[in-house]
Amino acid sequence: QEHAYPADELMPLTCRGRVRGQEPSRGDVDDALGKFSLTLIDTLDTLVVLNKTKEFEEAVKKVIKDVNLDNDIVVSVFETNIRVLGGLLGGHSVAIMLKEKGEYMQWYNGELLHMAKELGYKLLPAFNTTSGLPYPRVNLKFGVRHPEARTGTETDTCTACAGTLILEFAALSRFTGTSIFEEYARKALDFIWEKRQRSSNLVGVTINIHTGDWVRKDSGVGAGIDSYYEYLLKAYVLLGDDSFLERFNTHYDAIMRYISQPPLLLDVHIHKPMLNARTWMDSLLAFFPGLQVLKGDIRPAIETHEMLYQVIKKHNFLPEAFTTDFRVHWAQHPLRPEFAESTYFLYKATGDPYYLEVGKTLIENLNKYARVPCGFAAMKDVRTGSHEDRMDSFFLAEMFKYLYLLFADKDDMIFDIEDYIFTTEAHLLPLWLSTTNQTISKKNTTTEYTELDDSNFDWTCPNTQILFPNDPMFAQSIREPLKNVVDKSCPRGISRAEQSLGSGPKPPLRARDFMASNPEHLEILKKMGVSLIHLKDGRVQLVQHAVQAASSLDAEDGLRFMQEMIELSSQQQKEQQLPPRAVQIVSHPFFGRVVLTAGPAQFGMDLSKHKAGTRGFVATIKPYNGCSEITNPEAVKEKIALMQRGQCMFAEKARNIQKAGAIGGIVIDDNEGSSSDTAPLFQMAGDGKNTDDITIPMLFLFNKEGNIILDAIQEYEAVEVLLSDKAKDRATIFKGKMIPNYIIDSNLEMENMDQKLSENDSHKQNSEETTLASQDVGAVSEEPEEGEISDGTDPDSLSPAHTDSDSISISNQDSYVPGTNEGSAPEPACMQGDHQPQKQQTESNSKVNWDNKVQPMESILADWNEDIEAFEMMEKDEL
Repeated sequence: QEHAYPADELMPLTCRGRVRGQEPSRGDVDDALGKFSLTLIDTLDTLVVLNKTKEFEEAVKKVIKDVNLDNDIVVSVFETNIRVLGGLLGGHSVAIMLKEKGEYMQWYNGELLHMAKELGYKLLPAFNTTSGLPYPRVNLKFGVRHPEARTGTETDTCTACAGTLILEFAALSRFTGTSIFEEYARKALDFIWEKRQRSSNLVGVTINIHTGDWVRKDSGVGAGIDSYYEYLLKAYVLLGDDSFLERFNTHYDAIMRYISQPPLLLDVHIHKPMLNARTWMDSLLAFFPGLQVLKGDIRPAIETHEMLYQVIKKHNFLPEAFTTDFRVHWAQHPLRPEFAESTYFLYKATGDPYYLEVGKTLIENLNKYARVPCGFAAMKDVRTGSHEDRMDSFFLAEMFKYLYLLFADKDDMIFDIEDYIFTTEAHLLPLWLSTTNQTISKKNTTTEYTELDDSNFDWTCPNTQILFPNDPMFAQSIREPLKNVVDKSCPRGISRAEQSLGSGPKPPLRARDFMASNPEHLEILKKMGVSLIHLKDGRVQLVQHAVQAASSLDAEDGLRFMQEMIELSSQQQKEQQLPPRAVQIVSHPFFGRVVLTAGPAQFGMDLSKHKAGTRGFVATIKPYNGCSEITNPEAVKEKIALMQRGQCMFAEKARNIQKAGAIGGIVIDDNEGSSSDTAPLFQMAGDGKNTDDITIPMLFLFNKEGNIILDAIQEYEAVEVLLSDKAKDRATIFKGKMIPNYIIDSNLEMENMDQKLSENDSHKQNSEETTLASQDVGAVSEEPEEGEISDGTDPDSLSPAHTDSDSISISNQDSYVPGTNEGSAPEPACMQGDHQPQKQQTESNSKVNWDNKVQPMESILADWNEDIEAFEMMEKDEL
């Protein structure tokens, strides 16, 4: 109220409201905003849960007085339903409860319900399709087909978008006696059920709203499908219709048969459910353990929840997506509540105080890393702790609610929470609706369902006294095997050095002696069936085809060589793992607000041990590649040198600029358009020689980030930067100096937090082919062959980079090739047995963030005049 009302959301860094049309577009994310005070409505019933009844009464009066639902604005049907319609219904539910108690809300006469009905009618035009599936968007004022609606051309919607309506729409019908809302929601659910893949009983992620054809045929329990399954089970609980339970049980059997690979939940293809569709998981699946508790399947719920908790302990928050070997895939975290939700339900089910400790960790992390003066800020990157000027309404609607309920005793509540069911947005709907205004005729459709040979067709809600043994060790015994699932190290095999002490022939080439530029070594590799491949992106792969070896003995030597190389590279990475660094522009008019993610070097000053970092003005060197003596030393002396990647080793560049008097160096990628948003960071390795003579810090910037500095030089000439292990707050940077008033309250500094960047690559066996990426090759100091690779692309000069995860395996061996995604590689995780995906695809190694763009300099400076955050990364697609 102090900073943002009546805007839809609070922008916690700039302490103002987010009003659609007045801020740069964030793409689909903004479809939740309708100029209807979203956060206020979404938080109404949270106030009552927190026993803030006076504040609730005031909030309801504000909603009635100020909120307009007739805006000419296009909104998401799904988001408006769960957040606004659900918020109004949840508010109405607790309002009539308080009125009945006789102390508060005595003046209330169903005003929130009237608004909910008005909004319901505004959503109905979206259902004007032959299938009954709603359009994904609707104009609140003009509907869908109207010439001024600016929507209605879409052909696809997600399964969850069409299948997450029944609770709110049915509740609206039951509250008002108007059946049309429940009828429309049921029709959409019926259509999705009819279009399920009959052999697997799975549904896809997106569906054509006109034809019913599946557009995306992958299936999981995360983004795009999640709440469809949730609403089938909860519709049975709220409405008492057996058909919903039958459908849920049928789907649940398929999920546990194909998608569940405890503790993982991996997407599969609906037509080929034994084939994994991807090798990463998104954070929205964190709701599923809570749903499993409601279903009564406690063991897999505990297992998956524990796995997620281990990921959180590694990064402080759950990344938007992470790979099957628990590396960060998408680094954002918009303060999602799904894990807190599952924690609450598991505690309710087991009574195990362990889950109170989990909740305590969540609260501590929120206060330590996400809390800012004006609220709680979403994490732009869980590894660096950088913030985003965003606080979604679901944070107050769900996260506060579940965490409070986790620790609340029955005496702390002014009503019995067991009398209500939670919607997917955690809004409260009373269970007595099941017997009110039943205008929908129900038919017996049991014959349409597959007979399942298990206990999935229990017809009652779980009896906790029977389901969960009164044993404090029950849940712990399930969690214990998963305690180190994220950071677990693979068993150490017998090393080649140990093998050589025993009997047997001496290998023709040892991994530690291998040099990629040695023709004799390459000839030996060829004899062993191992070839060296230079990739377009600069990486080098070692590939073994046993059938191409000169003999079976040579093939065996080749396999041993690859195993030894894997072991060697693993050891090197354990010794040389480094987190990403920061380049912070501190001169006018930036003043520390612009922080660029930089790759570290394995030589030179260790910035983690020099907390103050290195600060200085930047200067472009001549020659720009830095591969020979610097010809403009007077311009470089006592400054931080800028140079281009290429033509020679990183260490050689460092020596040349150090000799010219530079106090630090920044290498800018020569690959046009490269960015830390779309490519994994890497470490700049040495040249195979002793690099103790290099004492200055060296950092690597991708092309886009480097161009930000180069553009700033063009605009302002004198540009000062700070090289450090992590971004510093401006109070530290400008200690003893004057700071312009207009930047003091911008709150854009990173939180001081431990770097939690821990990325490891784990790879599946393949009996035909064994490959090893360049960063895993041992000490190789020679120059690469001309025209093939140069500078950082030498097998020893980029260490480590990311690897093709589906191409590294050893026949008949539990081997792995650790690599890094985002710059470091801690203890590699073992993926064994059912925990290992059938095939790991290359996409699992890519740091696939949102489709971000960097604003041009002129736009940034103009934005600053309006207190808009500099270099805001625009999100085009919502997860």
